[in-house]
Amino acid sequence: MVKTLLDQYGRPIDRSLLSKPVATPEIMGVRRTIEDRVAHYMTPDRLAHVLIQAQNGHARDYLTLAEEMEERYLHYASQLQTRRLAIEGLTAVIEEPDGVPAKIVDAVRELMEGADVDDLCGDLTDGIGKGYSVAEIMWEYQGGKLRPAEYVWRDPRYFQFDKVALKTLRLASDTNMDGDELPPAKFIIHAPRTKAGVPLRRGLARPAAWAFLIQSFGLQDWVSFSEVYGLPIRVGRYHSNASPEDKRTLFRAVKSIANDAAAIIPQGMEIEFHKIEGQHGSAVFGELLSYVDQQISKLVVGQTMTADDGSSMAQAEVHNDVRMDILKADGKQLAATLNRDLIIPFVNFNFGPQPVYPMVSFPVPEPEDLTALADSLAKLLPHGFRVDQREIREKFGLSDPGADAELLEPRPPKIESDKPQNDKSGVQNKKADPRQDKDSQDDDRKEAKLAAFSGHHTGCQCGSCASLSATPGGLDELDRLLAGADWESIADPTFAPLQAILTEARSLEEAEKRLGEVVLESEPLRDALARLTAISRGLGDTSDE
Repeated sequence: MVKTLLDQYGRPIDRSLLSKPVATPEIMGVRRTIEDRVAHYMTPDRLAHVLIQAQNGHARDYLTLAEEMEERYLHYASQLQTRRLAIEGLTAVIEEPDGVPAKIVDAVRELMEGADVDDLCGDLTDGIGKGYSVAEIMWEYQGGKLRPAEYVWRDPRYFQFDKVALKTLRLASDTNMDGDELPPAKFIIHAPRTKAGVPLRRGLARPAAWAFLIQSFGLQDWVSFSEVYGLPIRVGRYHSNASPEDKRTLFRAVKSIANDAAAIIPQGMEIEFHKIEGQHGSAVFGELLSYVDQQISKLVVGQTMTADDGSSMAQAEVHNDVRMDILKADGKQLAATLNRDLIIPFVNFNFGPQPVYPMVSFPVPEPEDLTALADSLAKLLPHGFRVDQREIREKFGLSDPGADAELLEPRPPKIESDKPQNDKSGVQNKKADPRQDKDSQDDDRKEAKLAAFSGHHTGCQCGSCASLSATPGGLDELDRLLAGADWESIADPTFAPLQAILTEARSLEEAEKRLGEVVLESEPLRDALARLTAISRGLGDTSDE
């Protein structure tokens, strides 16, 4: 065990403070547990004052408003929760730099696998809305190591920033206006960097506060409008000689009709009803609130397609990439906080300062297009491309089948017979269309030529016959193309003189002499090969598409 404890900045640590709570709540004072109320009387002037006070370091009202916004503004709360849960869904990975002893890596891995770490990460993401979040560590000796026994989330209103730079967090105190310095290695402080500047101006609650104010006023006006919308407008008519008392009586009667559906008026007076048509409230208030909600979606999760109504899958996929960027940044910043305020002090306490430390990271798995992967494999495997089957199974989420598993296998291609079928009476069905008879006869001729090409020999193992027997149905486009040509007559002008010389010559010298005198006619063979080459290329281009 290390005798002198040092924090991540090399400062000595008082062991007696490690297990004692520091940022404790109080009944009265700056760390009082009685919650304030700000949102219920919020006006534009009041909101501007709260935000100005926050940027000057007096953030209690601003932090209270940020908390109330998550309770009152449902869309903002939903989008903020979506972003926070996305971070909590990431899995921590321990990176092992060269030179780090295995025992330190194992200890850090055991630390990050603790049950309270997930709750800690969730509490720290509260800083996305408010600008910062603080968790206090209760250190205890367990299993021969000094490790966190508990992580306690502390209300951000229990803290304040220094008066000069507004960047160093201090503990709010009733006896010190500047706040007390935080003990070393005692707090985990997460201040997400959503923008440059002091932490109190980085929180998403600051720009969302104006949307909250607009939404509050708009919703109140819509509710007031809904109370009278649809009710006919009542118009009372009084005669020219009506007294002020008669006018008041008529007005009370007109007002009471909406609630009591009954009224009495003096004789000679009239009440008319004018019907209201249309959906004016939805067109005005609904569009305004929808617009504000869309801006909140862009602010918090960076897009609107998955948060609100989307128009197409392609657009949703594009916007999802933006959310992936935000998630990567959030995971990277949370990892930096844990490495600085948790892992390095833990290693220093138990193993002493190290030149390099194990680090935690939150990698974001990239979404993979499995359809494109399958198409690529189908094109690459026939060309000898080698792939680990286990790796492909993992990508598709498929297990390795056991010895007794029932396997799915591709069905063999169905070969339809061209032979006429017999009906129940045993009489052959004849084709009524003479064009089909002609096509059948043409196919028979081609099959006959194919048989002639293959030498009428079912046991032949030459390249041509082997390729024919390997194709479904016995032939394909190229085989039919080769079978349709009279190769004997085409090749004879070229090869017949050569065969005669080799047969008749009695010596090698005589054969060489006669080969120098003979003229070979190769034009028919060259023309046939050129034509077949052009057709084969065309068939290859169309089949590749």
